[in-house]
Amino acid sequence: MAIFGGSDNPGRKKALAVDTLVGGKTEIRGDVLFSGGLHVDGLIRGKVIATVGEPASLSISEQGTVEGDVSVPIMSVNGRVSGNVHATEKLTLAAAARVTGNLYYNVLEVQPGAEVNGQMVHDPNGDRAPTAIGEQRGDVAAGTIATPGTLPSAVHDLRRPKIAS
Repeated sequence: MAIFGGSDNPGRKKALAVDTLVGGKTEIRGDVLFSGGLHVDGLIRGKVIATVGEPASLSISEQGTVEGDVSVPIMSVNGRVSGNVHATEKLTLAAAARVTGNLYYNVLEVQPGAEVNGQMVHDPNGDRAPTAIGEQRGDVAAGTIATPGTLPSAVHDLRRPKIAS
């Protein structure tokens, strides 16, 4: 029997080898559909979605940024994400992680120092995760579906309080 995360731990999810690297001096504008391992040191402005039925993992380094929604089985964040995150298997937030958006996860690991500005929702079956670039999913339990650029009616934007005139 292994102790402290040894090989006998069936719940442990291992990231895949990196097949694709977005370098530190690279900016991608548009949605990314991938399978295998994707590592981000640069900037992606658009959705990042793993191909359904294919093994996939996303890692974002301390220098990496994603500005858009993410839907992957396994994800490790040590950089910045501005958008909703759907991790159907495991989500790891390292100490330098900064996430602005809701987190939907099956298994969650958070290291001290990580910051999340949004809701954290346990989603063991991945029911709320989009499965294609154009698909929109919302909070099934609340019956809301988010439209790009808007917030569901049950969520209030606290970043810009309304000022009475």
